[in-house]
Amino acid sequence: MSSVEHDAGPAPDVQATATHTVLSLPLRREILDVLREGPAPVGALVERTGAPQAAVSKQLRVLRENGFVEVRAEGRQRWYALCPEPFAQLADWLAPYRWLWEDRLDRLGEQLDRMNKLDRIEEQDRMQDEETP
Repeated sequence: MSSVEHDAGPAPDVQATATHTVLSLPLRREILDVLREGPAPVGALVERTGAPQAAVSKQLRVLRENGFVEVRAEGRQRWYALCPEPFAQLADWLAPYRWLWEDRLDRLGEQLDRMNKLDRIEEQDRMQDEETP
């Protein structure tokens, strides 16, 4: 039978600072990226990140203590999986800033549309020139 260990994490007023601190280390972000694909044991995380097992284990402890991952024991292996709560809190915190990148993406899309339209016009002109004797 498997058991799940999960820390509730810090109080909400401390969560934003903890989240930013946790995400500031590249190895932690890399571990989270691997876990997006699904639960994994430490050995798989070591293999995928290329980091020493001691470093991966240390960062997994930090991630677990801050509520980013949970660990489930299955026999002799410990499987780590993402916990959605801190990511939802991060998305909530970022929501008021979303307009910054959405506006830029909208403008980029408009520019690409204009460029595509010009490309089509140039292609039509070139085809007409080729058809003209």
